[in-house]
Amino acid sequence: MKKISAILLMMICCGFFVLGQESVDLQKETAAVKAAALDYIEGWYEGSAERMARALHPALNKVGLRALRPGGKAVLTPLGYSIMVEYAAMGLGKDVPVEKRNISVTVLDIFKNIASVKTVSGQFIDYLSLAKMDGQWKIVNVLWEPAQ
Repeated sequence: MKKISAILLMMICCGFFVLGQESVDLQKETAAVKAAALDYIEGWYEGSAERMARALHPALNKVGLRALRPGGKAVLTPLGYSIMVEYAAMGLGKDVPVEKRNISVTVLDIFKNIASVKTVSGQFIDYLSLAKMDGQWKIVNVLWEPAQ
């Protein structure tokens, strides 16, 4: 009986150790995913091509849902990696005062090497799809709409 109790105790302790490791890894991955999303949205507002490039995968597929005119037909406007890095470098987001940026990042889900994130700012609502490739979280898809 003592042998069974010792084995059960060892299994329980090992189970908690494994669960603890998974929890730490999830915290680590969540922080890394959030950092990539912040590089994207803060990089935009800071005019940092470096942060934008670090956040995005070169095969980025970004589309915005926009109306051509008020009450008009909605269209998807595509943007890619190069143009996003260039727009950041041009400082197109820097005109927005810091107090009006209202940036928030919500990690919606992480599964193995993929993640989903929502960023909200004074100008945009973005839904990001990320993939962990070569140890780095990169944004591969963005669907966005103006916040106003």
